[in-house]
This record gives sequence, structure tokens and C-alpha cells, in this order.
Amino acid sequence: ATVLSLPLTRPSCQPCGARYAEAMVEAAVMGAGAWGSALAKVLADAGNRVTLWARRPELADEINRTHRNPDYLDVALPSAIRATSDHTEALAGACTVLLAVPSQSLRANLTTWSDCIGPDATLVSLAKGIELDTLMRMSQVITQVTGADPARVAALTGPNLASEIAREQPAATVVACSDSGRAVTVQRALATGYFRPYTNSDVIGAEIGGACKNVIALACGMAAGSGLGENTAAAIITRGLAEIMRLGIALGAKPATLAGLAGIGDLVATCMSEHSRNRSFGERLGRGGTNFDAKLRRQSLDPVDLVAAHVGAMDVCARGLKAAARMLEDDALETPRRARYAGWESAAAQAMLGADLATVAAPVEAGEITPEPISGRQEILENIVNRYV
Repeated sequence: ATVLSLPLTRPSCQPCGARYAEAMVEAAVMGAGAWGSALAKVLADAGNRVTLWARRPELADEINRTHRNPDYLDVALPSAIRATSDHTEALAGACTVLLAVPSQSLRANLTTWSDCIGPDATLVSLAKGIELDTLMRMSQVITQVTGADPARVAALTGPNLASEIAREQPAATVVACSDSGRAVTVQRALATGYFRPYTNSDVIGAEIGGACKNVIALACGMAAGSGLGENTAAAIITRGLAEIMRLGIALGAKPATLAGLAGIGDLVATCMSEHSRNRSFGERLGRGGTNFDAKLRRQSLDPVDLVAAHVGAMDVCARGLKAAARMLEDDALETPRRARYAGWESAAAQAMLGADLATVAAPVEAGEITPEPISGRQEILENIVNRYV
């Protein structure tokens, strides 16, 4: 891994080819969650022109009007960030596209966006996960859907808790890309006084470390929730790292990558921090909560995750989702959704939402509704959330 201490020049936007090491100035961040918003802030603070894509038009309007994202990251955002819910507008002219949507919805989103992405744009994955249906890493999903040369795809990973970075607490990250020129371009574009990027050519190691540490963090959280102490946590982290390294090496990763920021660094932060969603989730489970209960009470509550957690807790898959969607289309709920869940971050609103979801799902659990299996699970989840929340 290397880091450059060079002056950050800000030329006009140039093609992002393999031999360019100039800082990008046109960036599109696709996803206005906590991490996407934090990275948009870093990019703007580093002097780049940034467009932030939000799924909901009302959120984009809120960001443009108040320069805050109260739903996910309530800190002051630079006025240079321009938000939009139009993906075509967000991607127009972008030299570098940072993909900040959840790992399980990346494929569906990219299918919609791919025609609008520039032919030489660098695609940066911010998601840390493995696609469940295919077991592909995020960079593999990106190349498969967009047809991009793997050298155009980078992964950003490391011990990066969005809330701390947004507050400008010092942090380091890894930009992994097989094209060193593109890696340096992204590195320079993200370099600020509080955020220090390093480059690495080992995309496999960076992605395996980022995805697998989530499992170990869940285990650490469960141990803490069960009342176990630091000795247990240390054992879980250490032996977890050994397992991650064995898996990574078998898949082609370099041991040094997993011994650095992308491996042990990310693992320690995720396993030990109270701001880690995976650790917090595991801790709720360790205290005896259900999967759904843990999702309801975690710090960064996302509607799609919430519905998915409930469905997962019931062990109901695509058939149950389709049944629930049909019931919602029939206006099974008497109270209008948005009025009922105004201020839904409150405990009372969350309890109502949980109760109503259970009511909607009851016929499925009882086996009274068994529609034919369907594909497109993420799309169904999105439809339920858009109609319900």
C-alpha cells in the first residue's frame, strides 16, 4: 500500500484512463445513506464537484435546501454538494462514480444506471458484502452488469465508520484497483486533512476483508449481549481474522492486504465500535431479541432493511413478499401509511410498524396464502417499502 504526499491540483475534468493521476473533479455518489453522504462530504471538502443521488425526491430536496441529511447522517454538508433523485442527471459527465447502495440491491440499480455511465468512468464500490444469489464480490457484479473492464473498477474499504468521518475525525481508507493510475486518481480526490487514502492493487483481498468482517462483528456483538467480556471478544477477533485470511488466500487475496487497513483494521473497528451496525445488531440478538427486534432498534434504521429483517425472521421468502404486497395493494391498512408513520424513528412509530407488518404477514405464516414463487426479491421489497412506509 502506498500514499502520496502531493499537492492536490484541480484541473478541469479529464478522461480517467489508466495513466491519469490527476484528481477527479466530477464525481457522482449513487446513494444518499450514511456512508454515501459521508463520502460526498469528503469529496466536496477535497475540492471536487459532487452530485449525490438519492432514491427519494423529498430527501434530495431536503439536502439541497438545508444541506443536511437528517434521515441518515445529520451533520452539516458542504453547499457544493448537489443532490438529485434523477440518476441520469447525477451520472451526466461524471469521471468517477461511487456506488453507495446496499450490496444486495447493487445489481438491480446498476441495471438501471449502466447506460448512463460514461465509457471510461471509474466505478468505485463502497458496499462491503457478497451477493447472496451468485456469491459474487461487488466488483464482479459491477463488471458483469456494466461490461466494464475490471481495471475500471475499484473498491473503497477500511475502518470507516460514517458518523466519525462526517465529524472529521482522522481516518484512513484503502482504494483497491488493479489500475494504479485510477487508484491514485481516486486517492487524490478523497485526500483531506482528516481522511487519508492508501492505494492497493489487491481488489480480492480488500473485498473479502470488508465482507467477512461483518460476520465476525455479529459474533462479537452476540458475545457482548450475552454478557461475555473482552477475553472472548479478543478470541473471536483473532480467530476470526485467521479464518478470513485462510479464505482470502484461497480466493487469491494477498496476506498483506488482510493484515492491513482492509483486513484487521476494518475488523477491529467493526467488532468493537458501538457505532457499528453489525456489532449492535449482534448485541441485540445476544440479549435475547429477535432478528426483527434487532433491526427495529439498530442505530441506522433503513426501511428496506427493516422489511427484509421481518421477512427473514418469519423465514418467509418471495411467496410471502408477494402475498404481503397484494394485501397492501388492497388497502388492508385503514390508516394512510405516511400519516401513520410520520416521525417513524420514534419508538412508538416503530412498534406500530412492527405490529402492522406482523398483521400483514400473518396469513402467510399460517399457510393461508401461498402464491407462486417469484423472482426479483429486492424489487418486491422496494415496492412494499414505497407503498407502506
